[in-house]
Amino acid sequence: MSITKLDGKRFAEMIIQGANHLSNNAKMVDALNVFPVPDGDTGTNMNLSMTSGAREVKNNVNAHIGKVGVALSKGLLMGARGNSGVILSQIFRGFSKAIEKKESITSVEFANALEAGVETAYKAVMKPVEGTILTVAKDSAKRAVAESKKQNNIVLLMEETVKEAKASLQRTPDLLPVLKEVGVVDSGGQGLVLVYEGFLAVLKGEELPGTPLGMPSLTDLVNAEHHKSVHSHINTEDIEFGYCTEFMVKFEDDKAQKHPFSENKFRNDLSKYGDSLLVIADEEIVKVHIHAEQPGDVLTYAQRYGSLINMKIENMREQHSNLLYEEQESSPQTAAPKPKKEKQKYGIVSVAMGSGIGELFKSIGAHAVIEGGQTMNPSTEDIVKAIEEVHAEHIIILPNNKNIIMAAEQAAQVVGNNVIVIPAKTVPQGMAALLAFNPALDLSVNANTMKDALSSVKTGQITFAVRDTNIDGLDIEKDDFMGISDGKIIVTNKDKIIATKELLSVMITEGDEIVTIIHGQDATEEDVNELVSYIEDQFEDIEVEVHNGNQPLYTFIFSIE
Repeated sequence: MSITKLDGKRFAEMIIQGANHLSNNAKMVDALNVFPVPDGDTGTNMNLSMTSGAREVKNNVNAHIGKVGVALSKGLLMGARGNSGVILSQIFRGFSKAIEKKESITSVEFANALEAGVETAYKAVMKPVEGTILTVAKDSAKRAVAESKKQNNIVLLMEETVKEAKASLQRTPDLLPVLKEVGVVDSGGQGLVLVYEGFLAVLKGEELPGTPLGMPSLTDLVNAEHHKSVHSHINTEDIEFGYCTEFMVKFEDDKAQKHPFSENKFRNDLSKYGDSLLVIADEEIVKVHIHAEQPGDVLTYAQRYGSLINMKIENMREQHSNLLYEEQESSPQTAAPKPKKEKQKYGIVSVAMGSGIGELFKSIGAHAVIEGGQTMNPSTEDIVKAIEEVHAEHIIILPNNKNIIMAAEQAAQVVGNNVIVIPAKTVPQGMAALLAFNPALDLSVNANTMKDALSSVKTGQITFAVRDTNIDGLDIEKDDFMGISDGKIIVTNKDKIIATKELLSVMITEGDEIVTIIHGQDATEEDVNELVSYIEDQFEDIEVEVHNGNQPLYTFIFSIE
C-alpha cells in the first residue's frame, strides 16, 4: 500500500488507534517501571494522557491535518499526567506545531514534524536523560528524516520509524545503567513504541488486538448512572459521596489464594464505601465505578485482589458547582447572579494522597488540595482547575511528588504570569516549603525561601515490593517491605517494623531534632507506638510528632529535620 499524502481524517484514525493500543497494554508498561514500588504508573499516566488527546481528536475530526494536530495538542496538554505523559504531550505539541498550517503532509513533512516534536520535548525537560522516551523519540525521528529523503511512501516511512523505535528501546539499558541492572527497557519508550505501532496499523490497513479481555466499556454504563439524577435538582453540599472513582483490578494468583474473588462479595463490600456502584468482572480483571467519599479506602480494599490499573478520580462537588454556575450564566433571567469572589493575594495549591495528609496541608496554609500522588497523578487540567478555584493574584504550587512536577510546570505555563512551582518531590519537602511561606513577602522572595526549605528535610518511606528485583546491590523479594531514604531504597525486610527501624537508624543522624511520623492506612496503633518508643529510646533529644495521613500504599512517611 502506498500513501504519499496524509490528511486529517487518516491522521485522526492513527491517533485513536495509537491511543487504543497504548490503553490495551498500559499494564505491561506499568510493569517496566524500575523501582518495585506499588506506584509504578508510567503506562497508566501515558494512557490517560493519550486518551485525553484522542478524545479531543474524536470531537474535532477534520480533513485539514493541521486542525487535527491542534486538537491533539490541546487534549494532550490538558490531560497530561506524570513526567511520561507530559513528555508525550510535548512530543506531539512540537509535531502539531510543525503541521499547523497544512491541509495534508508528505513523507518529508511528516518526518520533519516528528523531529520538531523531539526538539520541543527536549527543551521542556530541564535535565534530559538518555535511555528514556526522549531517546526513543529522537532515534526514530532521525530514521524517519533519513528515510523521507529516499522515498515518498508514508507507510514505508512509518515502518522504518517503528523499526528504529523498537531498536532504540532495546538499547535503552545500555544508556541507563539502572535499566540494565533491573533487566528492563524504558517504560516511557515502550509506551511511545505502542503509539507508533498504532499509527502504522492504520496506515497499513491492519487491525491490532482489541481490548485483551473483550470486556464491555464502563463509559455508557457510567453515563447512564450519572443521568439517573439531574444535577440542578440537588445542592452541591448535599452530595454525600464526592468523588467519582473508576479503576480496574488485574487479578493476581498469590492474592487470590488469600482472598478468593467473588463478584457478589466484592460488590457488597464496595457498596459500603459509596453509591452509584457498577462492577463488571471476568476471569482476569474487574472494572469498577463508584461514587465514594474516601476513594483511597476503595482502592486499598480492591488491591487485596490484584494490581490497580486505569484509575480515574474526579471531584463531583466541583463539577456540580461549575454546572450550576454555567446554567445560571445561560439563564440570567431566572437565576440570581453568582457573587464575584474577591481575589486574595496568595493561593497555595498542594497535591496530597490521603485525607489526613490533605488536612495537614490545609492546616498549615494550603488553600486547595488536589487528591493525588502515588498511582493517581493529577493532570495538567486538574491543576489548572485548582489554580482557578483559589482565585488569587499569586499562585504557588506544591506537587509533593517528583512525577507531578512537570504537569505542575505545564499548568503554570497554561495559566500564565504569577504562578510558580516549588519542586517538592515528597510530602515532607512540601510541608517544609509551606511552613517557610510568609504572606508578607513578595512572590520572588517566597519562591527562593520555599525552595531553600526543600533541602532542610530528609524524607523516609516504608512500602512493599511488587516484584522480585535487585537494585543497587540489594536483593528484594516480592511483598518485602522496603525502606526508602530520599528516593533510594536502602533496606528491605519481610518484617515491616524491622525494616522501619533499620531505615530510621540510618536516616537519623547527629544534629537532627524532629522526626515526624505520618502513618498510612495499613499502620496499626501498636505499630506507631512501637516506633515512637524506639525513637525515644535510641535517640536522645529527638522530638517526635505523629500524624494520621491515611495514605494508601505507604505504611509510613517520615520527615526528619
